[in-house]
Amino acid sequence: MTTLALAPRRFRQFLALAKPRVVSLIVFTAVIGMFLAAPGLPPAAPVFFATIGIALVAGAAAAINCLVEQKIDAVMQRTRIRPLPRGELTSLQTLTFACIVGAIGLWVLFRFVNPLTMWLTLATFVGYAVIYTVLLKPATPQNIVIGGASGAMPPVLGWAAVTGEIAPEALLLFLIIFIWTPPHFWSLALYRRDDYARARLPMLPVTHGQRYTQLMIVLYTVVLVAVTMMPFVIRMSGVLYLVAALALGGRFLWYALRLQRDYSDKLARATFRYSIVYLAALFSALLLDHYWR
Repeated sequence: MTTLALAPRRFRQFLALAKPRVVSLIVFTAVIGMFLAAPGLPPAAPVFFATIGIALVAGAAAAINCLVEQKIDAVMQRTRIRPLPRGELTSLQTLTFACIVGAIGLWVLFRFVNPLTMWLTLATFVGYAVIYTVLLKPATPQNIVIGGASGAMPPVLGWAAVTGEIAPEALLLFLIIFIWTPPHFWSLALYRRDDYARARLPMLPVTHGQRYTQLMIVLYTVVLVAVTMMPFVIRMSGVLYLVAALALGGRFLWYALRLQRDYSDKLARATFRYSIVYLAALFSALLLDHYWR
């Protein structure tokens, strides 16, 4: 096969390393943070370059995650089709890709956005690729709780990109995603518990059992619904957001309670999928409310 013919296939392999579906949600919440940081429309240049920079660094972090976990991915049904376990890419290719893409992303942020956003993004990269992936994930069932701080950073990055500072409102957006992460991820871990057991990863359903995990999902969802009321309480948002947050949170809690009362893998999968829709819809409601008021 010619080099030209291999190019599209190779591109798809490197793209898979970057986990585009995960990165798309990261970038989405970051962009929402950019728009919420401005009373009107934010300047186009910071939004454009921050979006590119954050996406590139997030993709690099995802590639490092694939590199570190390639042996684990090989024994898990969900991840065995990734390029490294399939032998489509080498460790050196993956590391080179991550370094180049990450370096370009950080340079874009430093050169065209501001140093604060670059340093915060670098800290997020280290938090996910090193602290979570290397240290926490194989060591404690609380890995996703502690490591969730990295995944909750994008709105803060977006806010910093537009304003050059970290405001209390940005930290509230961080808190919402931080509390959302455990019930989101544990829903997945429930129906993939056999995968995690084979990989010897101490995920909560493996170490503490299914029933305990179901209870934790309910408790975290209750806290999440309460936390999502805070933008209205501090007058960061108005009635439109409040109604949306109550409706979306009520639906999430309904899923969590059903999951505890009448568990099935199908329901756990549906809860996981709804959690993604929930976060996207909640942040969309924040944005609509921001310009509607």
